[in-house]
Amino acid sequence: MADDTKVELMDAQTDNFETIHSKSSIFYDLYERKADLKQQTHYCPGCGHGIAHKLIAEALQEMGLQDSSIFVSPVGCSVFAYYYFDVGNVQVAHGRAPAAATGIKRACPDKMVIAYQGDGDLAAIGTAEIVHAANRGEKITVFFINNAIYGMTGGQMAPTTLIGEKSTTSPFGRRPGNEGFPLHMSELLATLEAPAYIERVALCDNKNIMRARRAIRKALEIQRDGLGFSFVEILSPCPTIWGKEPVDARKWVLEKMVPVFPLSAFRDRKEPLAANHAPGQRPLADVLGIAADTASSLPESKPGHLRGNLTINVAGFGGQGVLLLGQLLAEMGMREGLEVSWLPSYGPEMRSGSAHCYVALSDDRIGSPLTDHPDVLIAMNELSLRKFARQVPVEGLVLYNGYTVPADFELPAAQLICVPASEIADKLGSAKAANVVMMGALLEETRCLDSATAVRLLEAKVKNRALLEIDLRALAEGRDYVDHQANLGPLSQPDGFA
Repeated sequence: MADDTKVELMDAQTDNFETIHSKSSIFYDLYERKADLKQQTHYCPGCGHGIAHKLIAEALQEMGLQDSSIFVSPVGCSVFAYYYFDVGNVQVAHGRAPAAATGIKRACPDKMVIAYQGDGDLAAIGTAEIVHAANRGEKITVFFINNAIYGMTGGQMAPTTLIGEKSTTSPFGRRPGNEGFPLHMSELLATLEAPAYIERVALCDNKNIMRARRAIRKALEIQRDGLGFSFVEILSPCPTIWGKEPVDARKWVLEKMVPVFPLSAFRDRKEPLAANHAPGQRPLADVLGIAADTASSLPESKPGHLRGNLTINVAGFGGQGVLLLGQLLAEMGMREGLEVSWLPSYGPEMRSGSAHCYVALSDDRIGSPLTDHPDVLIAMNELSLRKFARQVPVEGLVLYNGYTVPADFELPAAQLICVPASEIADKLGSAKAANVVMMGALLEETRCLDSATAVRLLEAKVKNRALLEIDLRALAEGRDYVDHQANLGPLSQPDGFA
């Protein structure tokens, strides 16, 4: 008898039964919905996603993998997985699940990383990601829900739409001469050498659902045992977009889809490839390009002035070294044993376009590189000052590249210090050093990182000796300006902060 349905016989003579339904512990107790939709499910009646969810949840539960599993869900109906699976969940951009899963698995090799994708997502916008992840033999598991249509966004033709089938973007039916033939993803990936397990199954009747159950468990076992990349394509009904009743939709899978997409195990390798080893784990000293004796001297304790975490927004024009300053701060944090993140944002212009980056320095693991209210803003130009200064909280700090703020600028609640970094850098002989001046000012004012670390980092990174000399002087000038000159000018706000 199935674990999720227990039937107790109440009266053998009258055949009265009481049915007690239960569900896998992998699922949440409550499936949350918006207030006006709380009586509706995410999935349409007869949708195959619910069955696939159940089979995956049962396999994870039976294998005891709940606490070590991470689901990666992209855009599409598959995104709703994080409402149901009580495991680690990451939602990524359209088609990018294999790429994100690759990064997660390499960072957390002891975790079960599962990409759950639809056909429009995996076989259209994500074709490159799935092909290259499979070709590298990434030790992830991909469940590919193939219903031959774009389900969530209105029924456009998918790469897997059958010949002759009409959709919102193929109103005359799919024609090979115009829209091409359906993509056979399992067969395509099976031409690669690296994948360990590839199988196509269907959710069309009980027999095939049980076969799908075995394939799903097999794919997870492949990853658990470290054999390589595993992929299960699941032919699934989509009654609403197909315009069919649920029972008829299942029949359509069997009668129409299966002949085009034959059910088969296309790859089932029992041993890992000889060359399919996990990427080597390099010591921190190698990654940072520093000598072993230097690495051994990394501080065991955190910087004295950093408590908890510090978030920084560096903003300005392209060409001002905005992104580079963020990278330098992040690497300084790594050298001092902190958790760090660096997230850039920039436009298409090579020079003069808007650019900014977020840097997080923390004693603890960083949940997200994004922040709505950074502790520090380093504004390299007036535009960035006006755009971001209001985001800094009262106890925060704004460092502005200038002698004074514009006359019509409303002062922020945070502490504001004007540092004419560009002018200082020009006097030193290179306008490129303005970002290093601001780094010196930041380090001196916040003491979030050790300036000696900055000196060692610059010595390691800057190969041009003349430019290195300017950068070292710029670092010192930034610190000196905050210490001896920033407080000598007019106050920027009435509370006494310069």
